[in-house]
Amino acid sequence: MSMHIPFDNSYARLAPSFYSKQVPDRVMSPSLLAFNTDLAQLLDISPGDTDEMAQAFGGNVVPDGAEPLAQLYAGHQFGNYNPQLGDGRALLLGETIGRDGVRRDIQLKGSGRTAYSRAGDGRAWLGPVLREYVVSEAMHALGVPTTRALAAVSTGETVWRETGLPGAVLTRVASSHLRVGTFQIFARRGAITNLKALTDYAIQRHYPKVDGPMGLLRAVRDAQAALIAKWMAVGFIHGVMNTDNSSISGETIDYGPCAFMDVYHPQTLFSSIDRQGRYAYGNQPDIAVWNLAQLATALIQQLDDPQTGVEEATEIVHAMPDMMQEYWLQNFRAKLGMTTARDGDLNLISDLLALMAQEQSDFTNTFRSLGAGEPRDQFIDRSKFDAWEANWKVRLQDEPDPQSLMRRTNPAFIPRNHRIEQMITEAVDGDFTLFNRLNQVLSRPYEDQPDQADLRHPPKPDEVVKATFCGT
Repeated sequence: MSMHIPFDNSYARLAPSFYSKQVPDRVMSPSLLAFNTDLAQLLDISPGDTDEMAQAFGGNVVPDGAEPLAQLYAGHQFGNYNPQLGDGRALLLGETIGRDGVRRDIQLKGSGRTAYSRAGDGRAWLGPVLREYVVSEAMHALGVPTTRALAAVSTGETVWRETGLPGAVLTRVASSHLRVGTFQIFARRGAITNLKALTDYAIQRHYPKVDGPMGLLRAVRDAQAALIAKWMAVGFIHGVMNTDNSSISGETIDYGPCAFMDVYHPQTLFSSIDRQGRYAYGNQPDIAVWNLAQLATALIQQLDDPQTGVEEATEIVHAMPDMMQEYWLQNFRAKLGMTTARDGDLNLISDLLALMAQEQSDFTNTFRSLGAGEPRDQFIDRSKFDAWEANWKVRLQDEPDPQSLMRRTNPAFIPRNHRIEQMITEAVDGDFTLFNRLNQVLSRPYEDQPDQADLRHPPKPDEVVKATFCGT
């Protein structure tokens, strides 16, 4: 059976100023490393044979119905505005409407140079491709809105970074690749006709029930607030929350120097390029507000009465911190087995987190052990935990089934940084055993899976990952 993707492309029908059309660069010897059959079924894709999929997802063959294009956008990178970015190493093949009725993008990452590549080679090496595949699928299984991975292909070519590395291409699926930076570029250029067309397109595609630019701003705020609270609840650190990496749909996008915390501390940081700690774990809610303000500034440009728009947009943006705090409280209440809201909950949660930071407790294992294990083992001074636990148990007295709730909300497994690094090292040497194992285990993160218990262990001192890299 030959491969078939039921493309139904809408972005390609926007004005040519939104993108640059081109085909992917050919690669020497594409080989299929992974294919996500569950996602393919959702997208109504007929897979075809392995070689055919390798040729298509490696970029050598453009599938029927695809209209490959690189999208244009700008963005603030670490607070500094870059007037033109765009897909420098990615091409949107097209869109499908899945069996669930949702329209999604199918994009190749690492498919060669584009009109927006600047000094880059447009390629990706194996490590970041496998990292995004594993982490994005793990995030999906954790219940966090995210782009997903459809396929990974090795190219048989060498990609040069600091040294020669094996090349690869990732096929990424997203509700769309519209970013805050997509709006910024047209607003900054004064291209109001394009800005209005983009706004209408985003509303129709993602939030058809809202009205106008400010309705879109509210909808993006709500989606982003919920998303960031979910990041915080699983200990995820994006690492590069630039406005070009902030999705309008409220999905996690662009898994560059991302990481999950082991030891809990609010200022935990891994990204090697975030030298000031702008995107540390505890700063992510504030950055989300900052990014939303940049979207507001862009959207306002198209209004007939910008001053009124400023007042409304300010009100919308200023409401975001409280909204995120409420989502955060909901998530962390659930992590402690609580379904109802009580006045002392914030203090109870904050006291535990402060104790975890002081005691250098593992974030994931501590919360998991509250509902399934021995939480005292996560603390050096167990008497301090005992004092907190006494208050917590009083709080749980009226809750119907806290143990079950905690097991559903506190994962046993996350993609731990040292395991990701081990996976990449082994894959470079041609061994994909750990890659496949991680994908399997992380697809069921809330199950105990006792035969996989070694993947729950925090890193030993010599395994600690101190910095993560974009590396693409």
